[in-house]
Amino acid sequence: MRDAMPKWADLVLIPLVSLVLAFALSALVILAIGEDPVAAVRMMVSGALGSTYAWGYTLYYATNFIFTGLAVAVAFQARLFNIGGEGQAMLGGLGVALICLSLPWPHWALALPAAALGAALFGAAWAAIPAWLQATRGSHVVITTIMFNFIAAAVLNYLLVNVMRPIGAMDPATAKFPPGTHLPSLHDLLAPFGIAFSRAAPANITFLIAIAACVLVWLVLWRTRLGYEIRAYGHSEPAAIYAGIRPVRIVMAAMLISGALAGLMAVNNVMGEAERLVLNAVEGAGFIGIAVALMGRSHPFGVFLAALLFGFLYQGGAELALWTDIPREMIVVIQALVILFTGALDNMVRMPLERLFLALRRGRA
Repeated sequence: MRDAMPKWADLVLIPLVSLVLAFALSALVILAIGEDPVAAVRMMVSGALGSTYAWGYTLYYATNFIFTGLAVAVAFQARLFNIGGEGQAMLGGLGVALICLSLPWPHWALALPAAALGAALFGAAWAAIPAWLQATRGSHVVITTIMFNFIAAAVLNYLLVNVMRPIGAMDPATAKFPPGTHLPSLHDLLAPFGIAFSRAAPANITFLIAIAACVLVWLVLWRTRLGYEIRAYGHSEPAAIYAGIRPVRIVMAAMLISGALAGLMAVNNVMGEAERLVLNAVEGAGFIGIAVALMGRSHPFGVFLAALLFGFLYQGGAELALWTDIPREMIVVIQALVILFTGALDNMVRMPLERLFLALRRGRA
C-alpha cells in the first residue's frame, strides 16, 4: 500500500498533517488550563519572528538543532539510533575550548577552521567507542550512547571544576576566549549589504556553516559510494553483506560522521555565543536533534525545516513563559506532542492517507 502514496505526500503532507494535529491538541490543553490559545499563538509568533532580535534567537537555536538533527539522521540512514548527540556535543565544546585557549588567535578566520576541526574530532572520538562496541561486540548503540552522555557530563564537570576553571573564579567555566576568536554575528554579516539586524541577537556565522553542513551531508549520502553503502546497509544488512559491503566499516563511518556533526554544534553555542565553555552548555539540544531527525525524515532538507520549527518553538515558548501566565512546561508539552505525532504516531496519519491515495488512484483507473 505504501507505493500508493506519492513521495511528496510522504515527505511533506504527512509531517504537515501531524503538525496540525499536534498544535490542535496543544490548543485544547491551553484551553483546559484557562488560557486563550489564539493569544498564545500570537505571542509565540511575535516572540520568535516579530523582530530581528527574535529571529536572531530563533536561528541561533535552529543552528544547534540542525547539527544535532543531522547527526541523528546520518546514523539513522544506517539504522543506527545515535542518541548520544548530547554527550558528543559536550565533548565538541571541550575541543573548541582547548583550541581557542591554546593560542592568542589574531583573527576569527583562522580560529574558526581550527575550532571546527577540534569540535568535529572530539565529537567523532566520543562516538567512536560506542560505534566500535556495536560493530565488533554487538553492544547496542542506544544503550552505549546513553551511558556515554552521562560519562561526558561527568568528565566535563570534573574538568571545568578542577582543571580548566580560572584561579579565583566561582562558576564552573573556562576563561573567556581571546578577542581574536570572536565570531561575526548576523548583524556583522548583513550590515555591509545594508540589511538591519539586531546586534544583541546571538545568531552568528555558524548558521551559514550549518546550511553548508546540510548540503555536504546530502552530497555524501546521495552522491558518493560511501553514502550509497550506508543507505544500502540501513535498508537491508543481509543484502548489503551479500553485495560485499563490510558492516564494521559502515557502522564506524556512519557513527564517526554523526559524532562529528554533533560536536560541530559547539562552534555555535561555545565559540559563537558564550565565548567560553560553561557547564550544561548543550541545554538538551542533543535530544531535540532526535525529534528533528524524525520529523525531517532523516533528510538534510527536512532536518533544516524541522530545526527551524523547533527553534521557533524554543524562542516563542520562552517569550510565552515570560509575558503570559502559561508555564514554560507547556512548551515542553507542545514539543512532546509534535514528537509524538511525527514519530510514534506516524502510522496513525500515514495509513488513512495511503488508503485515500489508493482510492483516488483506483477512481482514475
